[in-house]
Amino acid sequence: MFTDSHCHLTFPELQAQMPAVLAAMREARVDRALCICTTLEEFEAVHHLARTHDNLWATVGVHPDNEGVQEPSLDTLLTLAARPRVIGIGETGLDYYRLNGRSVDDMAWQRERFRVHIRAARRTDLPLVIHTRSASDDTLAILREEGGWTGAATAGGTQPLARGVFHCFTETAEVARAALDLGFMISFSGILTFRNAADLREVARFVPLEQTLIETDSPYLAPVPFRGKTNTPALVPYVAQLLAEIKSLPVEAVAEATSHNFDRLFDRVNAPASPT
Repeated sequence: MFTDSHCHLTFPELQAQMPAVLAAMREARVDRALCICTTLEEFEAVHHLARTHDNLWATVGVHPDNEGVQEPSLDTLLTLAARPRVIGIGETGLDYYRLNGRSVDDMAWQRERFRVHIRAARRTDLPLVIHTRSASDDTLAILREEGGWTGAATAGGTQPLARGVFHCFTETAEVARAALDLGFMISFSGILTFRNAADLREVARFVPLEQTLIETDSPYLAPVPFRGKTNTPALVPYVAQLLAEIKSLPVEAVAEATSHNFDRLFDRVNAPASPT
């Protein structure tokens, strides 16, 4: 019934209790989850989950906040993205929230890393999973430059336009509108249920349901009434319920629409099975 479009099941809080996590998903009617890669060092563990569970899938990418890790080259991303059950590129993007004494100019390495992911997404025609925090202007500008909308130069001839999702969305309605105009989806997490998230709930009201996904970003951001506890994919129905209330719809309608949207965006989910 429900699809968690973004979770981190290889993080220690969840990996150590995987049987219980999967059982709770079944009990909560959360049929599927996308396991997000945040470092290349983590990829094999993420991919193993996807290969060994028929309701889990994987992405490949390096989170913008991660420093001191293996830097992703275009060739590496293309090679790993060709693996079975890898259906997206990311988590990628920009994060200027914790500059730690540095300037935005000093974050050029983040911007170059983001560009490499966008190029990989276009070469593979896989959707991007985008993280943006305190960096929406640069995130959108780089997407426009690299994504194919402004005649950006491409290697090897014509490539698909970049597509994907702005995950765990916390930005303004203006940023949401710009992302939607570029053909991206917007994903809402448990933050939507927080008492101080009234502005975000207005953004959720504005975003068309056919361009909306739901997620947990677990093990973080557990929705009310579990805020402060370890989050799991089994709690994504609470995000769906709040979204249903915002849009004056039955929760079943939100579950069906967001699962359908997941299928449309991460269309490799429906590709024929191939050897692992």
